Amino acid sequence: MTDTTTTTATTADAGTAPEAVRAWLVDRVAYYLERSPSDIDEGAELAEMGLDSVYALTLCGDVEDRFGLVVEPTMAWDHPTVDAITAHLAAELAAGGRA
Repeated sequence: MTDTTTTTATTADAGTAPEAVRAWLVDRVAYYLERSPSDIDEGAELAEMGLDSVYALTLCGDVEDRFGLVVEPTMAWDHPTVDAITAHLAAELAAGGRA
């Protein structure tokens, strides 16, 4: 008999590792800006790249759906870069989603 508990937990954790969160965010931002993920500067301010308030709010909903976290609708302005959002989400995920 094989123990799948460890495998399942490891797979879930891999999806919430900072690198996976960052990659997912880059893909979402690229999608909204209609650019290639390779064109996204992770340290640049999202507003300066052209992310407007509608997409910033939509990104919050995407984060909630993807990671099961409740985030403030101002997340993209409070944490204005992919790097900053990644750090914020990684901290939330490590704390078990508690604010």
